[in-house]
Amino acid sequence: MRVLIAPDAFVGHLDAQQAADAIAAGWAEWAPNDSLTTCPLSSGGAGFVDVVMAARGGDLLPVTVSGPLGEPVPATVLMVTEADGARTAYLEAGQACGPQLLHGDARDPWRATSVGVGELVDAAVQEGASRVVVGVGDVASHDGGAGLLAALGAGSPEHLALGGGALAEMPDDAVDGLAAARERLRGVQLVAATSSDLPLLGFHGASATDAARRGASPEQAQALEAALGRFAHVAQTSLVAGRTLAGSGLAAGAGAGAGGGIGFALMLLGGVRVDGVGEAVAATGLTERLGAADLLVTGESLFGWQSMRSGVVACVAAHALGIGLPVVVLAVEVEVGRRETLNLGVSAAYALSDRPGWLAEVRADPAGALTRRARRVARTWSR
Repeated sequence: MRVLIAPDAFVGHLDAQQAADAIAAGWAEWAPNDSLTTCPLSSGGAGFVDVVMAARGGDLLPVTVSGPLGEPVPATVLMVTEADGARTAYLEAGQACGPQLLHGDARDPWRATSVGVGELVDAAVQEGASRVVVGVGDVASHDGGAGLLAALGAGSPEHLALGGGALAEMPDDAVDGLAAARERLRGVQLVAATSSDLPLLGFHGASATDAARRGASPEQAQALEAALGRFAHVAQTSLVAGRTLAGSGLAAGAGAGAGGGIGFALMLLGGVRVDGVGEAVAATGLTERLGAADLLVTGESLFGWQSMRSGVVACVAAHALGIGLPVVVLAVEVEVGRRETLNLGVSAAYALSDRPGWLAEVRADPAGALTRRARRVARTWSR
């Protein structure tokens, strides 16, 4: 039997490669004669660069950039040479301003900035990239991407690089370098690879949906919404040389609110938003691999309601459904029922354990728990 193993990272437990290896190890214990192929995936968050490098190769460029509170942090840019000689850069926003860079009590979306993400983009451009793909996953900043713009010379750092809270009082000329920054990047295709299609503003926007997760109180979330609204107005007015845009402009676009507004900043610079999983699927050649498989095994940390509309599981299930390939999901927790999983194109979903105290067991040895569960699943599915 030919089994394709294509999980996302089990966030907080295992990266995508570790998860794929653990599943393969468990499956092989029960079905040693099955042909197993691993293809770790990412939705644009943690591990995005690793996933692309495993599939495409390339050279890692080590850089030091500004962290969410201005401290220097290490990061990497993956440079891939295409068949026509052009160079594509892949980078992760989370390496510069991810929540893992802050202790729990240091989370401060009011002050955290995306300056380091702009520095990563600049490093990629300086290295000769004609296409820059930014994996926009979970971040600590909530500044509309203002810091990113400041790092690329689109506006004054004293107004754009101090975090979301400083945007409320920004002057009308704070983003007066936006046109010049766009001109400098004219020959570079910017791509925001996101798993989120949130707009920047509104009841379903970045502040209403994600600010609390970044440590904002309800009052701060409301204030950040107002600050991002001011920033969006100033930036979009600067974009059209002083003429106010009709309607809500780029801020209402799908993915503008991704990464606390990093998606919006990339759009202001002329970038486009793509589905992060779709970018990973294309880089890894997953669709071609599906045609050579009898079963697809995927997984993620939480298989819940969000999984029904976006993320690795939803994407690969849709591809598999198109060719009639059965799909099995492994997850730390499963929160949806059989009817929902079948509607998604998933044949079965399995939590890692259902015994008392299982969560502590998983935290102590996540790879072992996933391996054991994969072995039990293989008993049902291998033939």
